[in-house]
Amino acid sequence: MLIAQITDIHAAPDNDNLARLQRVINWIITVKPDLLVVTGDLTDNGWYEGYRAIETELQRAQCRYLVLPGNSDDKQMMRDCLQAAVHWRSDTALHFSEVVNGFPVIGIDTTIDGEARGDITRHLQWLATELNKSTQPALLFMHHHIFPCGIEPLDEVICTGATELSQLMASCNTPPLAICSGHIHRSMAAMLGGVPAYICGSVCPANPLMLDKQRVPPVTDPAALMIYDLSKGYPVSSHISV
Repeated sequence: MLIAQITDIHAAPDNDNLARLQRVINWIITVKPDLLVVTGDLTDNGWYEGYRAIETELQRAQCRYLVLPGNSDDKQMMRDCLQAAVHWRSDTALHFSEVVNGFPVIGIDTTIDGEARGDITRHLQWLATELNKSTQPALLFMHHHIFPCGIEPLDEVICTGATELSQLMASCNTPPLAICSGHIHRSMAAMLGGVPAYICGSVCPANPLMLDKQRVPPVTDPAALMIYDLSKGYPVSSHISV
């Protein structure tokens, strides 16, 4: 089982992020994943034609794909453009919970209307139900990062509920194999409640690793994605630059 993750395309008429996405999809086609997960921020400023163009690119990937919203997304436009391929579990929170090739994959919508930050606490009961449905641990996807990344402006718009999520994972029968997010526009990894937590690098240009205001290194990162190889019985997670 091979899962690809992309995030934070931020396509707009005045940038070249659709071209960056096209290069990422070209790379994904070569590895033939079983599933592609997109963890939000597809377009900026409600660009309807951008959602249509992204749908075309996702179809080129030649595999099943699942999509979550990010804080910059228009959920109604996502429903209009992607509903036929993505079976969300609610009309308000665009969660998904699927079993792909026998492997459970859960996506939780952490967005808050009108805000850049995220919140998982409102959806923990739903998540607990989904995690406990299977004896096999799932990969859990979300848009917002759940652990502090050390970049102060971005940690101001973190996902609320890390403590509550850790408590849920400790108490449920089948905690997730890993937590996979985006939002930071930079690849990072940490642990949360004993579970690996990954931040996927972005399709759009990266943010600098500004761990303090006195040290702002240059940004030289190309478009990025993650690959999760589950064929060994545990996730081997690869950070890919394209």
